[in-house]
Amino acid sequence: MNDSTTGTHPVSAQDSLTAGVSVWDGQRSLGTNRVRWSGDKIVAIEPADDEMPEYSLIPGLIDTHVHLDSYAGTASVNGTVWQLTTPPEERTLHIAANALANARAGVTTMRDLAADQLQLAVSRAFDAGVLVGPRLLAHGQVGMTAGHGDLFIPPHYPHRRPVADSPDECRRLVRSWAREGATGVKIYTSGGVLSMGDKVGWRNQTLAEIRATVDEAHALGLLVAAHTHTTEGIDIALGEGVDSIEHGTGLNDSHWATLTERNTPVAPTLMINDIIADARVSVTAEAQAKAQEVVLERNRHFPAAGRAGVRFVLGTDASGIFVGFGDQLEEVRLMKDMFGWTAERAMVSATSDAAAAVGLGATVGRIAPGLGSDFVLMKGRPWEDIASLRTENVVAVVCRGRVIAGELPRR
Repeated sequence: MNDSTTGTHPVSAQDSLTAGVSVWDGQRSLGTNRVRWSGDKIVAIEPADDEMPEYSLIPGLIDTHVHLDSYAGTASVNGTVWQLTTPPEERTLHIAANALANARAGVTTMRDLAADQLQLAVSRAFDAGVLVGPRLLAHGQVGMTAGHGDLFIPPHYPHRRPVADSPDECRRLVRSWAREGATGVKIYTSGGVLSMGDKVGWRNQTLAEIRATVDEAHALGLLVAAHTHTTEGIDIALGEGVDSIEHGTGLNDSHWATLTERNTPVAPTLMINDIIADARVSVTAEAQAKAQEVVLERNRHFPAAGRAGVRFVLGTDASGIFVGFGDQLEEVRLMKDMFGWTAERAMVSATSDAAAAVGLGATVGRIAPGLGSDFVLMKGRPWEDIASLRTENVVAVVCRGRVIAGELPRR
């Protein structure tokens, strides 16, 4: 029976799978086991003789790059207009709904890389148990006037997100995000694809501004994620010591040694650029042309980068508009093909390694005693056959110890 107040199964003092399933722990197969948990803590993984052979258990996926502030309803709306004209109190509900849509598809941890007070409020509500929901990390933006982050808002619209146009302003904005409770900041070292009137190759901020941002963020214990679509942008980001590369277009063999030596994660966002380049959804001619250039450049270098050991982790740019919530599973399949990985290597990039990339390696991304109770019961064994990693094969999702989608089989 569902809890009438939350729509999820009620919490028990301790819960478990009643029979063994094939468990993949985020790094390797453990064989047939029964998993026990108490609230948001895995208690034990025990060998089991009785088995449900059709099922497997994997950690909840981690998407290191999402955007949740989009319309979550079923009506047809203009996304830009909706975001500008909808009051923040209402948008917060849509952010929560989108986070839950991710979780029901098996993505139980996500990092919003264009967050503000709204995502932070939703994250706190999930953490406090006010709403039963996934783990949500929030990075505030530190970008310039007329930069990629500023060009999603029409030029004459007066209500704009904060920007920073000097080293001192950058430091102040980083401090503001730290005060709000953000887990990191996002910077820009190139232009972007979907921003209006933007050019991919445009410089975003000066070296002094970027250096001040990274220095201040690291001084306050915040991670720095760098959006970049150009070789120069990657050079700048690596030169200033960022913690992750977002998109990574322009990455080439001159970067491999630094990336592998530092083990810097790269979120490749494959699907969204393919979707825009092919105009599978309605996009402007400007955005399509930019995406086509990005895809050509990406395809020249990404396969070799994967073979060279560059640390690609799951990061999709999912917003529910281009990449849907649940499309992360397809992104993992695309990553396997792009980088020439085994199915298991692709699964690691979406679970244990993605968790480590966002600072949660000691909490989620693996199935092990003492870690958080986030896992997905599936049909098939995706670490052996990545084709089985599909939303239609998701049987149940447990997040923070609660069943938030499907039903756990009882025998």
